[in-house]
Amino acid sequence: MDNFAPIPALTQRYKLTIAYRGTRYHGWQVQPALETWKGDAPPEGEGIPTIQGCLLKAIRAVVRHPMELIGSSRTDTGVHAKGQVAHFDTTQAQIPIDGLRRGINSQLPPDILVRSIEAVPDSFNAIHSTARKRYQYYIWNADDRSVFANDLCWHRFHPLNAEAMREAASYLVGEHDFASFARAGHGRENTVRTIYACDVSYRPPRVVIGVEGSGFLWNMVRIIVGTLVQVGIGKIGADEIPAMLSAHDREAAGPTAPPHGLFLQWIRHRQP
Repeated sequence: MDNFAPIPALTQRYKLTIAYRGTRYHGWQVQPALETWKGDAPPEGEGIPTIQGCLLKAIRAVVRHPMELIGSSRTDTGVHAKGQVAHFDTTQAQIPIDGLRRGINSQLPPDILVRSIEAVPDSFNAIHSTARKRYQYYIWNADDRSVFANDLCWHRFHPLNAEAMREAASYLVGEHDFASFARAGHGRENTVRTIYACDVSYRPPRVVIGVEGSGFLWNMVRIIVGTLVQVGIGKIGADEIPAMLSAHDREAAGPTAPPHGLFLQWIRHRQP
């Protein structure tokens, strides 16, 4: 009797676009429950609550085989997303895409949603194919905080000068060394990044700061926001931004805004 090697199963790569409310999660990246963890003990084989962890569990329940999920952006604890992008490979390519999306969403909690799934070539990579990203930061600028969206915006009761903030934001556009706008310990040798847009819109009581760039350093957007707010309340002059960039020193820039007002709006990728 002839012995034949088993035919390897063909795999298909899928690109996911994901929205989530990050309030209950410890960021995107899967994390084990260390001894310092003070929450409820996670189920055996699982880590503390993260977006990636929930998605992995949901996808594996549908495709029924081990797989990896690669995300484009490692959002921090409490940060939200309207358009996070990730990819995974599966041998279950016979599942219709609409059915695959519905199946995964049926396994997810209500604060995480797979907005779309598309088949992509193996050359697509959620990290390495990224061309640019855009973040939005929401500020509630009123005497009273927002009761219904307090985990989705930063409450600032001081009146903000939106025009001064726009002027300051304009200095950040272009290619610069953003070492002053990165959290210490970011671990990147190259701190030069390109910002394509940095805009401030004000429709009382909401201020929205948008930052679009080729890539970002650790806490970079939140430090930009914290600095622009200092400009808005008059503690920093808009024309001080160039000196902050030239200093290459975290102490030169403003404070870090809290995470809960930050949204990953969208990610654009190069064609495979």
